[in-house]
Amino acid sequence: MRALWLLFTFILVISCTSDTTKHTDLINLAPTKSAVIIKTSSVEGLISAFKNNSLLNQFSGASALDKLHSQLQFLEHLKPSEDILLTFGRLNTDSLQVSVITKYHKDLFNLDSVPNHSVETLTSKGVSVIKTTIDNTTIYSVIKDSIFFASNDRLLTETAFEKRTSDPEFKRLYQTTGNGKSLSIILKTKPNFFEPKWFFDKQLNTLQLSNYMLLDAELNQDQLKFNGITTTTDSLKSLINVFKNTIPQENHLPKISPPDVDGFLSFSFHNYKIFNDNLSAYRRGTSTNDTAIFESIMEVGILYKNEQQALFLNSIDAPNMSNFLGVQSTVETYRDVTIYDSDHPSLFSNVFSPFISYKDASKYINIGDYFVFSDNLDVLRDIISSYQNGNTLSTSAVFIDLMAQLSDESSLFVYANGSHLKSILNSNFTADNPINPDGFNASALQFVYDTDFAHVHGITQKNKKKATSNAVYEDMSVTLDADVLTNPQFVNNHTNSQMEVVVQDVNNNLYLISKDGKVLWKKQLDSKILGRVEQLDIFKNGRLQLAFATQNQVYVLDRNGKNVGGFPLKFKDQITQPLSVFDYENNRDYRLMVTQGKSVLMYNKQGKIVSGFTYKKADDTINTQPQHLRIGKKDYIVFVQGKELEILNRTGQTRVKVKNNIDFSDSGIFLYNNRFTTTTAKGDLIQIDGNGKLSSANLNLGEKHAITATSKTLVTLSENILHIKSHKVELDFGEYTPPKIFYINDKIYVSVTDLQAKKVHLFDSLGKPIDNFPVYGISAIDLDNIDKEKRPEFVTVGDRNSIIIYQMN
Repeated sequence: MRALWLLFTFILVISCTSDTTKHTDLINLAPTKSAVIIKTSSVEGLISAFKNNSLLNQFSGASALDKLHSQLQFLEHLKPSEDILLTFGRLNTDSLQVSVITKYHKDLFNLDSVPNHSVETLTSKGVSVIKTTIDNTTIYSVIKDSIFFASNDRLLTETAFEKRTSDPEFKRLYQTTGNGKSLSIILKTKPNFFEPKWFFDKQLNTLQLSNYMLLDAELNQDQLKFNGITTTTDSLKSLINVFKNTIPQENHLPKISPPDVDGFLSFSFHNYKIFNDNLSAYRRGTSTNDTAIFESIMEVGILYKNEQQALFLNSIDAPNMSNFLGVQSTVETYRDVTIYDSDHPSLFSNVFSPFISYKDASKYINIGDYFVFSDNLDVLRDIISSYQNGNTLSTSAVFIDLMAQLSDESSLFVYANGSHLKSILNSNFTADNPINPDGFNASALQFVYDTDFAHVHGITQKNKKKATSNAVYEDMSVTLDADVLTNPQFVNNHTNSQMEVVVQDVNNNLYLISKDGKVLWKKQLDSKILGRVEQLDIFKNGRLQLAFATQNQVYVLDRNGKNVGGFPLKFKDQITQPLSVFDYENNRDYRLMVTQGKSVLMYNKQGKIVSGFTYKKADDTINTQPQHLRIGKKDYIVFVQGKELEILNRTGQTRVKVKNNIDFSDSGIFLYNNRFTTTTAKGDLIQIDGNGKLSSANLNLGEKHAITATSKTLVTLSENILHIKSHKVELDFGEYTPPKIFYINDKIYVSVTDLQAKKVHLFDSLGKPIDNFPVYGISAIDLDNIDKEKRPEFVTVGDRNSIIIYQMN
């Protein structure tokens, strides 16, 4: 069972009747002995989360995990069009059996481009299965009723479609999983299935908490979060049912705990008698005789610090509780709080077993409604001073951030700092090396009882250090499945008014990545994207699409990476410039211009040719991406062909005739001071007004130069000399990307990246370096305000196969 816990940690950190002839519901094919079932809508997102989550990375090198990873590697070759189920369990053997179930389509499992693989058909008792070996990993698969079933176990695959008695509770939970959830997990937490250890107390961990759990999980780079429910079918055997018919209360224990406590367990109830009756039934009749003294108690807990413990009670009738404890001798008075001896050091372990096993409650204090017992004076003194100073766990930024994502009330609450999280993780399985969850200094697990089930909320996360003024720090990094091919860029997320990242790898996979580092989807393209990805609102409903061109196709994708309408458009001849998107009147009646050598094609947003656009072919190769520029009330379509600058109107007719031939550089065309602006190959600045009149100026630029411009700002880079307006910046000699201008929060930023030194430089409009730059990076950046805060972020390539988002303060 240890391997199953490893699996669950990896995932979170990485059936009414027998079957009928048709297997249209995937859950009907789940093996009977499945202990864990995962439902996901994005295999790519799941794989990326495993790869990029910093807690999951701590498990690398563990032999059991490496074996599990090898068994799951074939998932990288699956391209499901719908939800996919992964099941894990044991069937008559000690080895972990993994199965994958999803709807079949012809491109689901295409291995044409995969090296080192073999495929053969095996037949036994009239059942044929496909044996596929990739490197040293073998899987068996079968297709029936348009369902694909694959497993690392041949017998499991051969019998996959046989009639069987399914688990009705498993199926019921599966049917409540939400559509579109990126990751849902169903756990069978019965004995001999999956028996996780949730608690600090060893004895408590041996008990069955519940029978089933359904969890919707979110895996970000520095956070694991899950919400769901837990149920039970054997009420007398499951500990969670001692909270039946009780009302969860606010947990007060953090209000008196020191901020550096290692962890605590707290449980609450609105009526002690109901709770005690349930607990007595669970313990088969074992109960305390005198319950009246406990009827004022609403919460009980145990806190842990430095190998010491303290017992906590929250009473709504503190005087009555004090009377019960009687006149006790005083040990000492600390900061006006009396520390008493206790005549009942093991009382509470008897009353509240198995939740409380602490039998050394020999001293206690009373502060308001709170009673705290311990055998260690230093622990009690620490609690007193923390409470009086207002410096408790409940006031710490770490805990406040944690509670913002949890319920205010709970029946059962477990909190752990980094060291106790390490203990819990390592108690669940034997790894080659201990797991060290570095940086994950706050974790919590809540059970909130509700009628015949309990809600479950859990979170473990890294808490970022508060950034100092003007600091630049790495907010997150994401490792792709292959080396980065295109510069990462930000795109708008219309669902939350924030931004995400699109980037392509060398295998031509396009990724959409959230600002938290979660891969939302990955899509295979035919070739490299040309230029930037544009965004459209084709349906004029605020929902944005991604638009771009590759070598032979024009794509328009919705937020889920699905093709929109009649797209992609496919072309026999090669597309030679990035896709140009024009919105002449800002009314979202888009025009899409496709460039092929000397020719241009104009399409509407439905992917149909615009017949009214008359320009078809240039005399020479079109060397720049066509742009739509506006001067006053006039708009222009501008591009370079050969040594001529074409300036057209909307219908493709010449609007401005430029008589001069120009030996253009590769810098492109910009609108600067209401003039079409570029440079020659020799470095002269060329400007053309709305009448076609040309002027030039010698800027002393070398042949290897680059420029960029906005309406009022001109930036040039020649060798190691950067000019921002009239301000000169002398850089170290290196290999620099062309300069880029960003206008964020009413401020101009100019960036260049030294590819040799792997340094990103950022300057203001006066040529002054932004504080704490340069930083590490190996590509041009994209800079924007990607969240609701007013601090800009930028994205760049990190290592060859990763991207980094930096935060500026």
